Amino acid sequence: MNAAVAEPVSVDLLRRFDVPGPRYTSYPTADRFVEAFEVEDYTQALKQRRTGAAAMALPLSLYIHIPFCESLCYYCACNKIITRHHERAASYLRYLSREVDLHTAQLGLGQVVSQLHLGGGSPTFMADAELRELMAMLRRNFTLTSGGEYSIEIDPRTVDASRLDTLAELGFNRLSLGVQDFDPAVQKAVHRIQPYEQVSTLIQSARQRKFSSVNVDLIYGLPRQSPESFSRTLAQVLELRPDRIALYAYAHLPERFKPQRRLNPVELPSAGAKVAMFSTSMTAFIGAGYVYVGMDHFALPSDSLAVAKRQGRLHRNFQGYSTQPDCDLIGLGVSAIGRIGATYSQNAKTLEEYCDFLDQGRFAVVRGLGLSRDDLVRRAVIMALMCQGQVLFESIELGYLIVFRSYFASEMEALKELADQGLVTLDEYGIHVTATGWFFVRAVAMVFDRYLQTDRTRARFSKII
Repeated sequence: MNAAVAEPVSVDLLRRFDVPGPRYTSYPTADRFVEAFEVEDYTQALKQRRTGAAAMALPLSLYIHIPFCESLCYYCACNKIITRHHERAASYLRYLSREVDLHTAQLGLGQVVSQLHLGGGSPTFMADAELRELMAMLRRNFTLTSGGEYSIEIDPRTVDASRLDTLAELGFNRLSLGVQDFDPAVQKAVHRIQPYEQVSTLIQSARQRKFSSVNVDLIYGLPRQSPESFSRTLAQVLELRPDRIALYAYAHLPERFKPQRRLNPVELPSAGAKVAMFSTSMTAFIGAGYVYVGMDHFALPSDSLAVAKRQGRLHRNFQGYSTQPDCDLIGLGVSAIGRIGATYSQNAKTLEEYCDFLDQGRFAVVRGLGLSRDDLVRRAVIMALMCQGQVLFESIELGYLIVFRSYFASEMEALKELADQGLVTLDEYGIHVTATGWFFVRAVAMVFDRYLQTDRTRARFSKII
């Protein structure tokens, strides 16, 4: 399956699939987690990893959630705490250390880590000394491999060349910059003033310091955006030529995310304008030589994500697409999500509750899920579609001892409609996502989502386009 399309995707097709759907950073998706999954279940999963020879051989991935931000971005749907009291970070570090101690008590010291991601919130809310303390604590407890992927989300408004020196010194090799839009009117509407020149200077500084990859996040569908204004932002982004670009559709869900209530819904672009922005973005990035990795991600051909896509080594976890092998993930911090073996777990979403658990000497896990056999089979199919763009019947049949066409009889029937629309091809060997279908791979994956089949309420998800 090719990563690019031979000809532009039709606007009619884009409009047809302008529907809500999961992003499938996991299957089942996080909205299916239950409170019946408790601390004891998580502890048991960690014990099973320690005693299982196969699991112990697999490297770990670490995600650390730093919830603090100095100012509120009105579009934000992340779990964050708005504060200018930077001393709160020092207290938070102590709780992170306690949480790490609980993990090493179960897993032992020195577990190999090949992937680390600091997200938020704004991890760069922390002072350089606090980031040093955090990384020193992690290195005392885990073994960070020399060829690992160590990334951090940075707010360009809080980072300069000196801070980049610190990040490089600490071993971070990938940066993700939140940009969203360069248009001044849009920035004012969403309460995030961030001039182009500021971002440009920062990316130039990052290149001078030899960071392996710089990612830029963009959002289309924000207030006061138009296809014309967003085209200007696209042109500026292409001038910067980041290694990776993440292009997200804004989901306006003010009933779920309180900050979005500050946005004026009258200023939101129409569905047609959003489709036009996505179509223009797709044409611009591919025309500039970027590879469409999948979902919302584009990468330069030389970037490791694009290389992994070409070589069939693409994986997917709660942070999105990854070059790292499918591995267990420990989530640290308030609201962090993890995956150990055939379980998913999530920490308490409020700082007070998170700290209270750790004060009691307990993991902060408040919900999660133990995957059933059916979940595991469907996860394998969905991740194969999302990462490799195809499912080979034989590999699933041998791995899970099923007859694919019988087990998924209704799904195979449903796929015929997508085949008629040119999104997939079906043959005796498997299901293959077409070059056009790759832009709608979420819709293909949704066919195999048993939970969606029984629950058609999808308003909680972002739009596919």
